Amino acid sequence: MSADGGGLSAEAVVRLRLAIGRLNRQLVRASGDQDLTSAQLSALARVEQHGPLRLGELAAREGVAVPSMVRTVAPLVADGLIAKTPDPQDGRSQLLAPTGHGRDTLARIRRERTALLARRSTRLSPEQCRALEAALPLLELLLDESDTPARQRPIA
Repeated sequence: MSADGGGLSAEAVVRLRLAIGRLNRQLVRASGDQDLTSAQLSALARVEQHGPLRLGELAAREGVAVPSMVRTVAPLVADGLIAKTPDPQDGRSQLLAPTGHGRDTLARIRRERTALLARRSTRLSPEQCRALEAALPLLELLLDESDTPARQRPIA
């Protein structure tokens, strides 16, 4: 804990950041999909999870400006990973949805990255595996982008 009793020590924060960064780079290499940027992969996954979406909705969900999302999505459409269709609610807008190729690409990337983690986990002892499994909910809490400390948020 930090000296004030809240959060991790500075050393632990640095170690966690380095470990997550290295693991992420290894996962990216494991999937062998160097043609997709992390922003493109995130947008494709978001469209798969929540789509079909308007471009503005996707930009809002990704936390970026619409012009940035236009640049992110254009190669996905050109490569046949995302399809644009007219919005039945508003003829001026288009909806983004993953194509079969887009879904297949995501499934392959997820499969390859999962396989890497599964192989790596065999290096751990049963006790280490249990400790890592116990830490997963805490790591998931770090994904919450709000600035409200977890201890002050209601448990859903």
